Amino acid sequence: LQLAKALDGVSPDDLKSLVIAYEPVWAIGTGLTATPEQAQETHAQIRTWLSGKIGSELADSIRIQYGGSVNDKNAAELAKGADIDGFLIGGASLKPAAFATCYGVF
Repeated sequence: LQLAKALDGVSPDDLKSLVIAYEPVWAIGTGLTATPEQAQETHAQIRTWLSGKIGSELADSIRIQYGGSVNDKNAAELAKGADIDGFLIGGASLKPAAFATCYGVF
């Protein structure tokens, strides 16, 4: 529903540069992270929903990033998800080595 409202009236040309960031509500500020399977499942659902609204070619071109306590210890496993195109990095961005690890998996 949030995506439907956010994308209402956005032109196909503008959608080409769209980036979506997803973070589970229960992960915000908690330090908890979805399992790689949970994250991939949700990202796939988002991409499937997008495909139904704007077509699969355009939906496949949209970056969907995962947020939710991504860090140097879980980034590699989370990045294996076919529909996870990047991360929205919070606290780990304050630690140069941890950030570099997260960034480096893509």
